[in-house]
Amino acid sequence: MAATLRRFNGLRLLKSTPALNLQQAKNLSSTSSWASNNKKLIGAIGAVTGGVGALLFALEQSVEASGSEVHAPAQPWSHRGLFSSLDHQSIRRGYEVYKQVCSACHSMQYIAYRNLVGVSHTEEQAKAEAEQITVRDGPDDTGNYFDRPGKLSDYFPSPYPNEEAARAANNGAYPPDLSYIVSARKGGEDYIFSLLTGYHDAPAGVVLREGQYFNPYFPGGAISMAQVLYNEVIEYEDGTPPTQSQLAKDVATFLKWTSEPEHDDRKQLLIRVIGILGFLTAISYYIKRHKWSSLKSRKIVFVPKEK
Repeated sequence: MAATLRRFNGLRLLKSTPALNLQQAKNLSSTSSWASNNKKLIGAIGAVTGGVGALLFALEQSVEASGSEVHAPAQPWSHRGLFSSLDHQSIRRGYEVYKQVCSACHSMQYIAYRNLVGVSHTEEQAKAEAEQITVRDGPDDTGNYFDRPGKLSDYFPSPYPNEEAARAANNGAYPPDLSYIVSARKGGEDYIFSLLTGYHDAPAGVVLREGQYFNPYFPGGAISMAQVLYNEVIEYEDGTPPTQSQLAKDVATFLKWTSEPEHDDRKQLLIRVIGILGFLTAISYYIKRHKWSSLKSRKIVFVPKEK
């Protein structure tokens, strides 16, 4: 055994090597060398990314400025706050406006009567609304189709059987489905409100074809939809004065809800997330301050035993 150890010692396999100093360790670090050699590349990539982002923003602004329509001004909606919910009374009134005015031309094929339950109507009220329509159903046991009253699972009826019939009844224009119209239009509910209240006489030099009307908020200014909202065009069930602006505000709020039915749930979830993150932040600070700091700042010293 002693001879074997002497041979290993002669080959320097058991010989201790001197420790590296701090400067030598830094020179051997691949991370520091990679960072120093690629600083210019990272800076160039950042500059190019920032330039492309600024260019895209400038192009978007220029396209908006070159449009022929007037941009809808921002309205003080009650649901614009970070924790503000939709006005459910306004949603119910907006449903009345859609039912009595808008549904004559526009469909809402993605909204069912059951969606009204707990939002603007009770279950019994929603059932009563659904029973006012007639649905073609079947076949029955004998293979025949039949008409039945609507139920909660039925969707809002379309005023036209197909797109061709809709265009024939509106001088070739196709009334869009309103289920997600707020999310589909730039400006959202501000655009809807401004469009419904923005009809004017065409200025000099603007030529409109037969069946077209001038609205500066519509692209091109010429719109095939006539003005449909006037003061007292309908009567609200709750007695709210049905002015034109009130009608437009309520139906815009209703369309905001149909486009984002999860709006209130999303904001409630935000409150919960903030509460949970606040609690976790407090716990993390406590652990850092009173638990981890003592471990981080401790000093371990090796004291060899005296011979």
